[in-house]
Amino acid sequence: MHKWIITFFDKLEDKIRISLSHYPIPYAFIGGVGVVLFWRGVWHTADMFKWFTGPLSTIVGFVILLLTGLVVSVFIGDSILLSSFNREKKLAEKTETEVRSEKNTMRYVVSELETIDAKLKSIESRLNKE
Repeated sequence: MHKWIITFFDKLEDKIRISLSHYPIPYAFIGGVGVVLFWRGVWHTADMFKWFTGPLSTIVGFVILLLTGLVVSVFIGDSILLSSFNREKKLAEKTETEVRSEKNTMRYVVSELETIDAKLKSIESRLNKE
């Protein structure tokens, strides 16, 4: 039952994300509303505990981010760090040729991953039959 629920919501999330990815502005708006409502809920829950002051919230939050390894990605962002390490240009700075080349490379990588996935599933099904 537990696995079914996870699989159901994983597939549902994939379908919704793929559909919304064609409409970036509504996607950003919906995502923004979701983030704000989530943090509003966290805020109101924290307010239920009178001893949970602002400074204590800051310290506890920072420790949680440290322990989970999310400090850098939350405060700076992975893509910003990775692009600066690789000395990549911003999308606005790239030429049309560079964008098309990058797009073709991504398509190739995706097709290779799909091939690998299909082979792994084939091997897995053969192993399960044995």
